[in-house]
Amino acid sequence: MVTKINGTDITYKISGPEDAKETAVMLQGWGTDMTIYDSVAAAINDTYRVVQFDLPGFGSSEEPPEAWNVEAYCGFFCDFMDSLGIKKTALIGHSYGGRMIINMAAKDELPFEITKIVLIDSAGVMPVRTAAQNFKVKRIDYWMSKQGSEDYRNASPVMKKCLVMAVNEDFQDRMPLVKQETLLIWGDLDLDTPISDAHIMEEKIPNAALVVLEGTDHYSFLYRPAEFRRILRAFLIGGAAC
Repeated sequence: MVTKINGTDITYKISGPEDAKETAVMLQGWGTDMTIYDSVAAAINDTYRVVQFDLPGFGSSEEPPEAWNVEAYCGFFCDFMDSLGIKKTALIGHSYGGRMIINMAAKDELPFEITKIVLIDSAGVMPVRTAAQNFKVKRIDYWMSKQGSEDYRNASPVMKKCLVMAVNEDFQDRMPLVKQETLLIWGDLDLDTPISDAHIMEEKIPNAALVVLEGTDHYSFLYRPAEFRRILRAFLIGGAAC
């Protein structure tokens, strides 16, 4: 399905019972397509109404009209939620999507209620770098060498600027303001958002718990799908049978 948000075409889909009492919305990682999260949706959409969508500039959605930082993407998301009439939801975020969730959950007011939070290999902690590395970050060379440069090389000028802003934003100061019960799911071999980031979030988010999927990387949910499904269902549904 396609909806227009502030003049931008956004691709989305909804699965699960129409009369479901609970809603969950999936916020994707940088540069991904929403379909990569089908297994995440399938883990809970027997009980939850699950919304997947492509952020502006991702997947099949149109690019934003200008380069957006995290706050601008969060503003878009609030408008998207309003367009679907969603007033209460659990939020599941992978990588960049997790960064957005931390930013929104730290706010005093939102146009919708966040019930629970799941952060999967989430971004939000800016790595400590030397002065020389910081110089390279401004030129993108360092980020490209560490984070998978193909996405950057293939990105449009607008999305490259969005990416530069994203990797230079740190949200550690907002983590203590997150009030919701939060589940952190992480791959111990994640090189993009390392396991040390998970431990920082577990310490700084007041009501957070960490589960590590051993032997997995930045896409931990894809490598251990059965275990991921059990963990997600236990947190969101309360130990419902798989």
